[in-house]
Amino acid sequence: MEKTLVILAAGMGSRFGGMKQTYPVGPNDEFIMDYSVYSAIRYGFTKVVFIIREEYLDLFKSTIGKRIEGKIKVGYAFQKLEDIPEGFTVPEGRVKPWGTAHAIYCARNEIEGNFGVITADDFYGDKAFKDLSEALEDNCYSVIGYHVADTLSTNGAVKRGVIKSKDGIISEIIESSCTLEGDKVKCVPLDKNKEEFYVEKSNSCSMLMNGFTPDIITKITNDMKEDFIKHKDNLMDYEMLLPDIMDDSIKEGVTIKDIPTDSIWIGMTYKEDAEVLKEFIMNEINKGVYPNNLWN
Repeated sequence: MEKTLVILAAGMGSRFGGMKQTYPVGPNDEFIMDYSVYSAIRYGFTKVVFIIREEYLDLFKSTIGKRIEGKIKVGYAFQKLEDIPEGFTVPEGRVKPWGTAHAIYCARNEIEGNFGVITADDFYGDKAFKDLSEALEDNCYSVIGYHVADTLSTNGAVKRGVIKSKDGIISEIIESSCTLEGDKVKCVPLDKNKEEFYVEKSNSCSMLMNGFTPDIITKITNDMKEDFIKHKDNLMDYEMLLPDIMDDSIKEGVTIKDIPTDSIWIGMTYKEDAEVLKEFIMNEINKGVYPNNLWN
């Protein structure tokens, strides 16, 4: 079965102060993406597609691309503003990318089979890729759900996509500002029309590790056409985000599975976070999860 791992790597990470995607975190200068690709190969993915800015193609090819040559099929896609459905144009002065769903649209010609989507600057843990690979074999959409309490910060509220599900089927993903309060997690929806709520620490949340069948690309394309007409007078600010596409899919009756994982997620927002991640990776190496040198 063909399985593609799509890695969103076109962002810059202004708070980090540079390109997080190519910041060394492993003992042999491996990037976070190296560990993601290594686990993807381990659990049966057959291709990886990097969605990047075109000006960084040589950098990607000469680093991680060179390291994984011969180990998995590799594709590159560029998120270009002008890559939109035929018949539409980019408004003059627009420089901001169209969003994460548009990034998937830009990779449409590189994706083979069912596919998973992750970000380049999040460390998802080895087992999460096993969970994702198995979910893709069910031929439906899925979200790898992390325990929300394990993703929170001790420095204040963070935004999370809190999952509401029953019998493993997602009914809603509520984008919320989350904080730990005692033995519960307080969630304040970003949608002001929704009331705050509490969930258990083990409640699933989305960290943008999703599984799809290829028909999601058709939905993205059709929704983009409709939105370009609907927002024709405000295209300077319009974005098409993957969570919105998934929310629409749920409302349309599409089954999206909540796949709980006990993997540890680590984000890298600031340079200080990199040191935490480096220590975690060394502990994983010492436990035998990863080899000291991934590609030798």
